[in-house]
Amino acid sequence: MTGLLGLVAALALSIEKAEKLLDPQQALGCDLSVLVQCSANLDSAQGAAFGFPNPFLGLMGYAVVVTVGVVIMATTGLARWFWMSFSLGLTFALGFVVWLIGQSVFVLGTLCPWCLLVWVVTIPLWVFTVGRCLRTGVFGTRAARFGKALWPWLTLVTLFAYVTVAVVAQLRLDVIGSLL
Repeated sequence: MTGLLGLVAALALSIEKAEKLLDPQQALGCDLSVLVQCSANLDSAQGAAFGFPNPFLGLMGYAVVVTVGVVIMATTGLARWFWMSFSLGLTFALGFVVWLIGQSVFVLGTLCPWCLLVWVVTIPLWVFTVGRCLRTGVFGTRAARFGKALWPWLTLVTLFAYVTVAVVAQLRLDVIGSLL
């Protein structure tokens, strides 16, 4: 489900970016206020961190996640090397999302609704995939003991990450005050 939601968000952002390129003066559908908008994020240098619009990276990455989900449902198991590689890719994705959160909150001073959806799905995707890899011994037997102990707490870890992002955004941007 996280892959599908991420793919929807990346597609929406890609469409918004294409519309913005066609008509730079056009207000986007996700521009709700000075605080909640896509334009500032899409038009910034941070919106094309690798030289092309970030949503294009999301289209590729979340398509992989959806494909992996389908493969998991269709097979009995995947090789250890695959899970290690997938975890590494998701670690890059989480690191990139954390950087984007920082850029959005501290530099751009905006919250993009579609970006928020990307953040919301990437965090548990990483937490539960890496947690599963730890628990099943992909990273070794010591890691498996740690993963088994950590597994019941992963929902709480995810909620803690969400609360941390919300508190940082509130302290920096006064999100609640802007709604009143």
